[in-house]
Amino acid sequence: MKVTNISFKNTGFFSKAMIDYLEQSPKLQPFYGNFPNIEGFKNQLEQKRNFSNSHRKTLVSVLKNQYKNSKTSEATQQNIEILASENTFTVTTGHQLNLFTGPLYFLYKIVSTINLCEELQTQFPKENFVPVYWMATEDHDFEEINFFNFDGKKVQWNSHQTGGVGRFSTEGLDHVLEVFSEHLGTSKNAEYLTQLFREAYIEHNNLAEATRYIANELFGSYGLVIVDGDDSELKREFIPYVTKELTEQFSFKNTSKTIKSLEEDYKIQVNPREINLFYLTDILRERIVLENGFYKVNDTEISWSLEELKKEINDFPERFSPNVILRPLYQEVILPNLCYIGGGGELAYWLELKSVFEEAGIPFPILLLRNSVQVVSEKQAKKLRRLELSIQDIFIKQNTLIQQKVLDNSENKVDFTQQKQFLKEQFEKLSVLAEKTDVSFIGAVKAQERKQQKGLDNLEKRWLRAEKRRQKDLVDRITLLQNEILPNQSLEERQRNFSEYYLEYGVDFIKVLKENLHPLQLKFTILEL
Repeated sequence: MKVTNISFKNTGFFSKAMIDYLEQSPKLQPFYGNFPNIEGFKNQLEQKRNFSNSHRKTLVSVLKNQYKNSKTSEATQQNIEILASENTFTVTTGHQLNLFTGPLYFLYKIVSTINLCEELQTQFPKENFVPVYWMATEDHDFEEINFFNFDGKKVQWNSHQTGGVGRFSTEGLDHVLEVFSEHLGTSKNAEYLTQLFREAYIEHNNLAEATRYIANELFGSYGLVIVDGDDSELKREFIPYVTKELTEQFSFKNTSKTIKSLEEDYKIQVNPREINLFYLTDILRERIVLENGFYKVNDTEISWSLEELKKEINDFPERFSPNVILRPLYQEVILPNLCYIGGGGELAYWLELKSVFEEAGIPFPILLLRNSVQVVSEKQAKKLRRLELSIQDIFIKQNTLIQQKVLDNSENKVDFTQQKQFLKEQFEKLSVLAEKTDVSFIGAVKAQERKQQKGLDNLEKRWLRAEKRRQKDLVDRITLLQNEILPNQSLEERQRNFSEYYLEYGVDFIKVLKENLHPLQLKFTILEL
């Protein structure tokens, strides 16, 4: 096995905001607190030590209740217990309840979280560090999570349920298992994947419990603690912030100011609503809006006066669900958290929220871009070598890569650079002459220059097309190999499911990730397996 680390920038798949963040650009520094390095964690620990977290007892009690029907590893049980101690801190990642974990990066998020905790334990031996996976059980966008891709095929679950997806019944997933198992074969690893799917979705009643089961099976031995925020006792601890949001709309006001500054240089990931809360029941998750002095649940007949709403919050805190803007605050209120690990899109919206945290009086966590991985098989690596391509070359845009290799491999090299430079010089002389004789002649000269340049460009393109046809075998081999490594010209971690690699490598795949992902390196990892 060979491991190569390259900069995220050199992959071409990460946003300007994320590259600037990793490079600690002064433009972004006002939008986050401590940077993800050892010095940053030292500072973050001091901030968290000075911040009184009164929710530890509730958190431990809730976790024990949530795990009561799960086979819990000794490492996880111990981590739940030590969360009650003032010198215990968490590192957290979050993810949707994608069917069978969804894209590959689900694994990379959690391994990054576990490995960072281990590294922090080495650096700060007097503290305890617990890896946490916060399940997005209250999301309601079912179409985003009801499928996964396996071997180029979409395995999908169709359901007409509504509300928070964590409460969805797993009814109907037996049919999905039938379809999926047909593609797996009969190997030992195939049998394990079939069993994992069956025990998760057929033997658990709702999507939250099924997802907990899978994450616990894959990572429980490393002490991962899984939190379901859709819990009345945890929500009760968040009541002061829910009330503040409803009466002051503080997240909208603060995020809107931040967005005005951010959008001068970066694409805005999410926009706030005036009230960033949903009303949640078993069949409903709908926005709360303020109209004519009354609070209403959008598209329903449910409404309250302010006093009625305060009573509803205190009686049923579980019915008030934070949206994407407030969910990070909810998580940080509940957990003694140091760092949030997420993908580029996630961290981009966290960068909008620092002033929201300041207004709420909650420390803003360190933001860490999760590890990203590209797996290259031994067979693919051999093909790259035969094509005289480096492992980094696979990230070059396909048209550019093909053009480079065709030019390198051409017997009759045609370079129009000299002709273009000669043309430019001739028209510069003509322009000087036109200015001396007749100024009205300048426009005609410029127009003719553009025409001549376009003609040379067209000749160059025609020659390149002809050369590509002559080297069709080379073009086809490059195209096929790059499409195989980067499906849909995208990172495979966003397309493939972990089951493809588990089918081939079994539990060794997770062990390889565990041994080779180093979160604080801030590098993109290429694994040749």
